[in-house]
Amino acid sequence: MTCVQLRWPARRNAHRNDKGSSLRNRLTPFLKLFISLALILVVFARVDLAAVAAQLATANLWPVAAALGFYLLAIAVNAAKWRVLLRAQGVRVPFAELLAMQFVGFFFNNFLPANVGGDVMRGYTLARYTDRLADAAVSVVVDRIVGLLAYMSTAVVAAFVLVSLVGRQDLQAVEGVAVLALAVLAIGFGVLLSRRLRGLISQLFEWRFLARLAPVWQGVSDALNAYRFRYAALVTAFGIALIGILCTTIVNWCLSQSVGGLMSLSAILLFNPLIALVLMLPISIGGLGLNQAAYPFFYGLAGVPADHAVAVSVLMQAIIITGSLPGGLFWLRSKEQSHV
Repeated sequence: MTCVQLRWPARRNAHRNDKGSSLRNRLTPFLKLFISLALILVVFARVDLAAVAAQLATANLWPVAAALGFYLLAIAVNAAKWRVLLRAQGVRVPFAELLAMQFVGFFFNNFLPANVGGDVMRGYTLARYTDRLADAAVSVVVDRIVGLLAYMSTAVVAAFVLVSLVGRQDLQAVEGVAVLALAVLAIGFGVLLSRRLRGLISQLFEWRFLARLAPVWQGVSDALNAYRFRYAALVTAFGIALIGILCTTIVNWCLSQSVGGLMSLSAILLFNPLIALVLMLPISIGGLGLNQAAYPFFYGLAGVPADHAVAVSVLMQAIIITGSLPGGLFWLRSKEQSHV
């Protein structure tokens, strides 16, 4: 009888925890949607909407079409980067399949927290394709880190040129943020690649409340070993990431050109990586709202009118959604194949 009385509260508490977790999972998307809408309302309240609408209505469609083409090229370049990193792990997947997975990730970025949600879906589809969960997860993490390192390196170089060579002393704070972000990413990546430091982290999983996660961490740690001395692969991936950044820079430049061309290439090279870093914050749906808030804030530092920056951000959102649509088709195809 005593045993029953002791177990029942535990079951009831577990049931309550499950209900609480389920409620949080249901509310989180609505909270992120609320944040997205709130950010959009705040941005729109601070700009001349008539000016934004006028720029969008008179946008030159040829540069917009060119932007879409370069955006699709950037997706293909990112797939090539991912392929290099997977081969360093000994995982060989046809490029066409990786490209499809890349599109799936971009597609789900529209409905999940931007970048983060897409990475989860990429890892999921790769794990299902290869049956190698740890390798899939680690490849996505390393792919993201290498991409961010390339982004921040570009931002640091652009900031140095603007501050030290052009004399834009008002951008020194932005330069400091870029340098700090690059240093944090580089140190964090170094920790992940160090077997000794990973060993220290492994000791944390000896604690009773983390013990269940020990096998997961061990699998991740073993997968990270594949990159310890694959410097050629990491450097190659970094170089490919720079090509991808060039593509996204041209995307933004083309969109700016379509509505008046008030964004310089140097400003885009500086702020495009910082906006990408902001979009890593999992507080909105598909980066909606964050995008519209980040563009006028950052480009305003370079003297770009807010209405122009918002117009470009709206066009960029349209390019992101349009360019990712093939991912929905690839996802449906994979679902159909799994049922065969």
